[in-house]
Amino acid sequence: MNMDTMIREQARLIIMKALAEQPDETLNSDILEPLLRTFGIRKPRSWVHEEMAYLAEHGAAVVVAAGSVHVATLTDKGQRHLQREIAIEGIKRPSRPGE
Repeated sequence: MNMDTMIREQARLIIMKALAEQPDETLNSDILEPLLRTFGIRKPRSWVHEEMAYLAEHGAAVVVAAGSVHVATLTDKGQRHLQREIAIEGIKRPSRPGE
């Protein structure tokens, strides 16, 4: 696995975890972009939009455009990935509890 693939898979997991932490499981790209920077993933908003689109294409999130930002909401499938009930290709698998 190359570095670009690893970064993208980790970024998708970070986005999904951030969505899960919200009461309505929803965030926009304007918030997600600086959040990813805190994890050392410095990418432009267009790159964040690509990762959000990937999550939508694989049923992990619903994404809608709202002006220049995209808004993502975690789906049941995405939540099942975070709970390790299923594995969605291209998204880093979350650690087991306690690891």
